[in-house]
Amino acid sequence: MAHRAIRSMRGVPSGRDALRLMQRMGMEAKPIENVIDVTIRTADKSIVIDGPTVMSIAVQGQTMFQVAGGTLREAQSTQEVRASIPETDIQLVAEQACVPLEEAKKALEISGGNLAQAILSLKKEKP
Repeated sequence: MAHRAIRSMRGVPSGRDALRLMQRMGMEAKPIENVIDVTIRTADKSIVIDGPTVMSIAVQGQTMFQVAGGTLREAQSTQEVRASIPETDIQLVAEQACVPLEEAKKALEISGGNLAQAILSLKKEKP
């Protein structure tokens, strides 16, 4: 009994009490099993967390994901940009800048898929 009084004084509910409190607040937490990795992509890099513990928390119609633990590694995201550039964008840049398709593709990769930036960079390079 004494340990319960100490915990309640600190304001830290125990496991079962915490679950009840969450249910009263409309929160539902579920673990996501067998997670291999979690990837966070930004404009210039990818953050990969290998072997994390992931919880799905639903609160008032919103779903949040809590990622904990695991091994962190970073990678450049240029490979994903290269794979996602549509052929029509490459053709459009090549026509507008009057350059071969390969040059247009390289410019799009450098610009991160930004058509206007790729065209402007190619036009600046031409004498």
